[in-house]
Amino acid sequence: MELLKILSISLLMLLLGDFVATFIYHVPEHVFGRYHSIVHHSPNRSFVSYAMRKHCPQALLPGFLGALPYLMWVPLLWLLSPVGTLLGLCLAELHVIWRHQFSPNYRTPEAIKVLCRCFFITTPERHYRHHKNANLAYGDVFTFYGKPAQYWLIFLRHVKRQWV
Repeated sequence: MELLKILSISLLMLLLGDFVATFIYHVPEHVFGRYHSIVHHSPNRSFVSYAMRKHCPQALLPGFLGALPYLMWVPLLWLLSPVGTLLGLCLAELHVIWRHQFSPNYRTPEAIKVLCRCFFITTPERHYRHHKNANLAYGDVFTFYGKPAQYWLIFLRHVKRQWV
């Protein structure tokens, strides 16, 4: 029973964090932000490195805001399961590292690809499509957020055009 609770809380952390990260941070950052696109979608991708090279400490903010959608759930989920909360945070960070495997030689093993398709998990190949075309393949952890995020992107661009 305890293992089920731990796994449930870690899955909840991933679902909630990815939802907020996609719809409240990531998509709006592509429309209204500046540093996400010029830093994270560049070959270097490091907000820290960019801030230091360009003497631009405000570039660190989008990097922090990318983690906040997960960290914001810690106080609530910690009450339910500290181990599940930590596992969810670790899985989220490991997925960030894994999905940014953009080496030309990297290929996700076929068995892992099948599992990822079954559980709607973003692979590095899918995430790379987003880095090549910022209009595609949203949903950092879960692919099922991708299509609604594209509609959200269109809507926010429409809102931005109305303001300008």
